[in-house]
Amino acid sequence: MDKHEHIEDIISRLSKIEGHVRGIKKMLEEGKPCDEVLIQFSAVKAALNKASKILLEDHFNHCVMSKVTNKNLENKLIDFKKALDKFLN
Repeated sequence: MDKHEHIEDIISRLSKIEGHVRGIKKMLEEGKPCDEVLIQFSAVKAALNKASKILLEDHFNHCVMSKVTNKNLENKLIDFKKALDKFLN
């Protein structure tokens, strides 16, 4: 099976997120102020959302659109993707 276009980028992002989560754990262990910790949680959540969006886009292009043979269905899926992009942004 061939890889999705952005898998390496997603893996890299997850490695950074993993390090960030370890940093949050350390902040808690060191008794850092809750507001500082919450800001870091927000950053991790945003990073996970971005990685998820990249994977969703790869899935749509690689797994869905590459299998479509009906032009009408393809156009409907493209319209759906545009609506989904607006919703997720």
